[in-house]
Amino acid sequence: MPKPMHRSGSFKKVKRHTPKGRTVTHYKRAKNSMPHCAICGIELNGISLSKSGGSSRRTNSRLFGGVLCANCTAEVVKLGSRVERGDIKLDDIGMKQKKYVLQLVAH
Repeated sequence: MPKPMHRSGSFKKVKRHTPKGRTVTHYKRAKNSMPHCAICGIELNGISLSKSGGSSRRTNSRLFGGVLCANCTAEVVKLGSRVERGDIKLDDIGMKQKKYVLQLVAH
């Protein structure tokens, strides 16, 4: 039976064969993946995975920093201003973008 700390999903199981021929299970800590844009899915730039450094290294301090890429943020800001002016309705916006446009309009 593995230790309780090895029963979580944060450890990868790696099967190894020892020189004597036994099969043993080693546990490796799973590495974090790079953050991705919530709308288009590309990797976000300017974000470090390391815990060293200040919070400005770990995320961007701009609008939707660490959540959306720059292109999607610009698109959401455009749609938000058009909704506020009344040029388009909120129902005309896609499902993925609507959540962020609502956040923008609420401020």
